[in-house]
This record gives sequence, C-alpha cells and structure tokens, in this order.
Amino acid sequence: MALKGLPYRNFNIALIICLVLISFLSLFIGSVSLSPSEVIAGLIGNGTPAISIIVVDLRLPRVLMGILAGATLGLSGASLQGMLRNPLADPGIIGVTSSAALGAVIAIYFGLSSFFPTAIQLMAIFGALISTAILVLISMRDSSVLTLILAGIGISSLSTAAISLTMNFAPNPMTLQDMIMWMLGSLENRTISDISISLPFILVGWALHMGISNGLDASSLGDDTARSLGIDTRRMQLQIILGGAISVGAVVAACGAIGFVGLVVPHIVRRLIGYAPGRLLLPSALLGAILLISADLLTRMPFGYGQLRLGVVTAIIGAPMFLYIVYKTRKEMR
Repeated sequence: MALKGLPYRNFNIALIICLVLISFLSLFIGSVSLSPSEVIAGLIGNGTPAISIIVVDLRLPRVLMGILAGATLGLSGASLQGMLRNPLADPGIIGVTSSAALGAVIAIYFGLSSFFPTAIQLMAIFGALISTAILVLISMRDSSVLTLILAGIGISSLSTAAISLTMNFAPNPMTLQDMIMWMLGSLENRTISDISISLPFILVGWALHMGISNGLDASSLGDDTARSLGIDTRRMQLQIILGGAISVGAVVAACGAIGFVGLVVPHIVRRLIGYAPGRLLLPSALLGAILLISADLLTRMPFGYGQLRLGVVTAIIGAPMFLYIVYKTRKEMR
C-alpha cells in the first residue's frame, strides 16, 4: 500500500536518520578498528595524529563520496525510469557510464596520472561530456524517447568496444590490471581532491533535476496529457538527460563503474511509497546513498586472497533484483 502525506515525510526522515547512522558507522569500521569516542575526537581535532589521519583524511572522504555517488545514481535512476516509464531503465542506458569509463581507461593507458594526478578523473568527465553533447545534439533534432534510448545504446556499445580495444593493446600487465581494477569500482583511497573535482558536476546534475517532479507525475499519464497541463516535456527530457549524464559521469570519474544502484533503488522505493514518479526522486537519492555506503562496508571485510570491489558487491545485490524486476514486469504485462 502506498504511503501518503505525513507517512511519506516520515519515510524520508527515517531514510535520513538511517543514512546518518550508517555514515557514522563507516567511520569506525575498517582495517584499524576505532571506537565511537575516537572517531568523534578525530572529527573535532582532539584525537592523536594517527587517528585524525584515519578519520579525516581516509574514511571521511570515502563516506562523503559514497553519499554523493549513491544519491546521484539513485536520483538519476528514478528520473530516467519516470521519464521512460520503464522500471528497467538506469543511468547506463544513456551511454554516459561507458563513455566516462572510456575516458578513464584512455588516461590509464597513456599513464597520464603520473604527469597529472587528476588526469583519470578529468578524462572520465571529458568522456561523459562528449556523450552528453551527442545526446543534446540528437535531442535538438528529435526529442522522442525511443531516439534517445537508441542513441544511448549506440554510445554505450561504441564506448564498450573502445574500452575492450584499449585493454587489448595494454602496454603491460600492470596497466591492464589498473584498468580492470578501476572498472570494478571503489570508494577506497578517495580524497577531498576527488570530491572537489566531481562535486561541481554533481551539483549541476542535481540542480537540473529540481522542479521536474510535477512534470514526471503528469507525463506518467502520457505526453499529450502532460502538454495539455502546461508541461514542456521536451525541456523536461533534456533536463533529465543532461542532469543524469553530467552527474553520473562525475561519479564514474571519481569511483569507477558502479552498476545496478540506479536500477534497483527506485524499484525498492516504488514498492514502499507508491508509483507516482515525482515522489520517488528524494527517497531514491537517500536510499541510493544508504545502499552504496552499506555495500562499501562489505568491501572492507577480508575475502579469500583479496578484497571485494564495490562494483562486484552492487552487481551481486543488483543482478538478482534485476531478474526479479524482469519477471514481475513480464507477469504484470500478461
């Protein structure tokens, strides 16, 4: 049963409280266990130098990046699913994830980070902006949803092929390993510098998503109905595409390719609060942040001879959910 009115607000408040708790938990879980009092001392500057480094320089940026990344993926997934009226849509469908990953892989291939520390992030953002520009040019000529989806699939396929080609010609095994590890996604060793590079693009993407909730609700009744209610559907679609491409590209630049969050989170929220797409945006962003930080906690646990990567954990969680969504969608269409 859908939650309405005050229960909906309470649901968002509960998500915020859960996000704060899981974020605080992330600050004292790791290879070096810290007590809550040590974490608080490190945050306010009263801890030992070692504790301050662990909390402020290592774990705090990791948590902040997880919040930004998870919220971006959840928000973009909810808006795309609302726009396309398809629960199987996610940010990867517009091709920005693959194009951003291509930019990063090219930077690793040429070893640009040895000359410029932020080269991987900047190249990934550059790749995302190129795909965004292509989508904008296409939407100016034909703003139909089908055209945008096909264009995104084409960009994604071409970028994936280029990534495979780059890996095929990797100059040495270490470079290939760096590419593979980056593609698997991680929040490990993220710094305030990584956040400062990605944050402006993420905020621009979030800003473009503001004010579209009413348009998404209206468009769920059909584009003709939405236009009769005064909704500029073409502008709304452009906002969603641009906002998703820019913000998700920045996330990929900072964290690598992380899949399934944008697909799974809106589906979970939809089951809890109802199917009005405009109401899904905020709770999807909050739950996306919670899910990504929770998945990151799992990567800190030793596993066999190495460590789980964040993209692997989200895939393990997301792939069965994807199959369930496909099954439910097919069942409901009968």
